[in-house]
Parts: sequence; structure tokens; C-alpha cells
Amino acid sequence: MAQSYYKNYYGRNFTPGQGLPLISTDLDSVRTYQFEIHFLGLPSDVTGETDLTLAAKKITGLEMASEPIVIDRVNDKIHYPGKVTPGDLVVTFDNLYLRETASDLWRYFKHTYDPITGEMSKSSQPGGGLGNTFKAAKAEIVMLDNTMVPHSTVEVYGVWPTKWAASEFNYATNDFHTIDVTFKYDFMNQFNYSNP
Repeated sequence: MAQSYYKNYYGRNFTPGQGLPLISTDLDSVRTYQFEIHFLGLPSDVTGETDLTLAAKKITGLEMASEPIVIDRVNDKIHYPGKVTPGDLVVTFDNLYLRETASDLWRYFKHTYDPITGEMSKSSQPGGGLGNTFKAAKAEIVMLDNTMVPHSTVEVYGVWPTKWAASEFNYATNDFHTIDVTFKYDFMNQFNYSNP
């Protein structure tokens, strides 16, 4: 017989008129607005990782998708996991005055493709040695608990920008200006600090 986990295991049983029901804290969740993003191993001419962390206001596109392999046998279709494709990490940055966020992100994008010279991935010349690459080693999306202490982290490795886009300029709005940068990454990992 089916049972209700919410009623039986999370403290929802109570008798009306005899106090308040117990609401379990087991269902507390990570809040969408309690996060930081840390970039590690940026190209040397991009301002420090702290500046980009402070400017980041929104993150989307953290995903990994496994393309299934379909095997046809007589009247059956059997599915197996196939190639895995990472998503596109999109970070919305506030265009900060003092941090010069837009210029830093543009310089980072130019390491992939410089539209002035037409050079591709110019920071990773052949024979340039270890560390000369257009990819940042890692970006960490750190999720914070209610006391702003790190709770869990999503790590993406081999990060590089594929798109730099400024938000619209509009006299009719009352918003700060932002820059959307789309990043591609090679690998991803998710873990909690209490259970890595």
C-alpha cells in the first residue's frame, strides 16, 4: 500500500486544538540567491577572480545531458547511455564602474577570438608551455547556507567564453546595466561538503 512520506516522516501528524504541527527542517533547501561564482586560472591580463565574483548576479545553464543510444531488436527498443554533452554556462554580470567588469570580460573573450586581429586562441600558442591556454582551469559555483557558509559546490573545468553580450541601453528603464557572458566547459562535478 502506498504511503505519504510528507505526512508520515516529516512531522505533519498533529491533533487540531492541541498545539501547532511540527514542520520538519529536513526539507530546508538551498536558496537561489545565496551563491558565489569563483573563477580559477584566468588569463593574466584579466582582473582578479574576486572582481568577477562580486559582479556576478545570475547563473544559468549548469547541465549535463546524456544522449541515449537506441538499440533495435525485433520488436523492442533498448536504451543505453551515450555521449555526454555539457550545457552552456551563462553568467550575468553587473557592469561595475570601479571594477571595469565589461573590459575584463571582453579581454577574456578576446583570448578565444580577437575580432581586431582575427587570431584564434592566441594565448595558447604551440609550444607555449603548461598554463598557456585560453581556458580557465575551473569555475566554482558555491552555494551558501543560511549563515553564508559554503554548503555545496558545482565545479566546471576547462572554462572559456563563447559569447559576450551587453544588455540593452534604455532611457525608459530603471535598472543597472549588465553583461551576459556564455561559457563552455569540458567537465562538471557536483558535491556537498558534508558528503563529498
